[in-house]
Amino acid sequence: MSFISEVNMSFSSHYMDDEYEKLFRRMNPPRVVIDNEACKNATVIRVDSANKHGILLEVVQILTDLNLIITKAYISSDGGWFMDVFNVTDQDGNKVTDEAILDYIRKSLGPESCFPSPGRSVGVKQTMDHTAIELMGSDRPGLLSEVSAVLTNLKCNIVNAEVWTHNMRAAAVMHVNDEETGSAITDPQRLSLIKELLCNVLGGGNRKRGAKTVVTDDSTHTDRRLHQMMFADRDYERVDDDDFDEKQRPNVNVVNWSDKDYSVVTIESKDRPKLLFDTVCTLTDMQYVVFHANIDAEGPQAYQEYYIKHIDGSPVKSDAERQRVIQCLEAAIERRVSEGLKLEICTTDRVGLLSNVTRIFRENSLTVTRAEVTTKGGKAVNTFYVRGASGCVVDSKTIESIRQTIGNTILKVKGSPESVPQDSPTRSSIFSGLFKSRSFVNFGLVKSYS
Repeated sequence: MSFISEVNMSFSSHYMDDEYEKLFRRMNPPRVVIDNEACKNATVIRVDSANKHGILLEVVQILTDLNLIITKAYISSDGGWFMDVFNVTDQDGNKVTDEAILDYIRKSLGPESCFPSPGRSVGVKQTMDHTAIELMGSDRPGLLSEVSAVLTNLKCNIVNAEVWTHNMRAAAVMHVNDEETGSAITDPQRLSLIKELLCNVLGGGNRKRGAKTVVTDDSTHTDRRLHQMMFADRDYERVDDDDFDEKQRPNVNVVNWSDKDYSVVTIESKDRPKLLFDTVCTLTDMQYVVFHANIDAEGPQAYQEYYIKHIDGSPVKSDAERQRVIQCLEAAIERRVSEGLKLEICTTDRVGLLSNVTRIFRENSLTVTRAEVTTKGGKAVNTFYVRGASGCVVDSKTIESIRQTIGNTILKVKGSPESVPQDSPTRSSIFSGLFKSRSFVNFGLVKSYS
């Protein structure tokens, strides 16, 4: 039997209709074993399942969405069966003992599971209470402030948002609803106006690189969609004034193993949460199949080794393809690397909150390099990674200025070159009545990879 035939058979479930796939899974049910005794400092999760293209990403995505840290992994999927072993911890480096999380893993990965297709989100339900907007454009200081101001002026409330910047480009996925009704925005004329005004903001006068605004009902996992958007925008192509710290750039190498017809990808980089997701996501969306892999991220450095072939059964064919794989993996890792001041704001949600906060950053000459905005149960939790003008470190005077503007806050600084007071008395601010004692603004000067 030819290798192409084996690949077609191995991943045939990807093309089956729903009923046939259900039958196939009943005949070959996945098995999950969770062991808290086998390893001294990690929970061991073993997953055995019938193989199909994208299944590795689905498993990693489920573990990542639970905020678990994967410290080691062994993957084998050469043939019709998929076998994985993951060593995981919680965010504090402890074994996973929460029965609710362990039960969720068993149900999500075991016989009761019904894996979504590789593009579907995990643990997120598509509802009619928001409209999803995808943004792509040139990065510049104040961009997020301008985007959020436009949406606020158009009576849109930002429910959730994820913003990434890399290589002078910015990508965002935002969930918005109508300010008055709290429902999704469906009026075609209003959506057209939103798209037009946002596209004008995103363009920023850069005619060489276009801007794009899309209203979509796509339920693709947000992080994966951001990778796809930046990949399609070719952010992996280096620019002359690329200011990324070369010391932080991952070491990626690709060689062909002629005896086995594999291409071997090795990656050495500083470890951080979601690192495995970012690399597996990129390989999957570039249409490569991972047949074997070894992951070791127990220390500050992470080592990843993948044995891959293209979905057509061939290894990397040319030096140009090899360079493209290297550049795309480097970009995938760099997109989530954030250096500078980390600000986390947790408070009662209200319309215009994001616009007001980002305006304060802009007025203090701060540039947002990455942002995560979530709302749940009337609470807003916003995390920002910011830098000073021209990429410099944010100084204590700027921190104090932000503190005075926002009002009653708790300030924490880590690794600051200057001494900054950790506490501040209550002051009046434009957020009077908004940041109550139950709310907080947590500032930490860190180099973050989370």
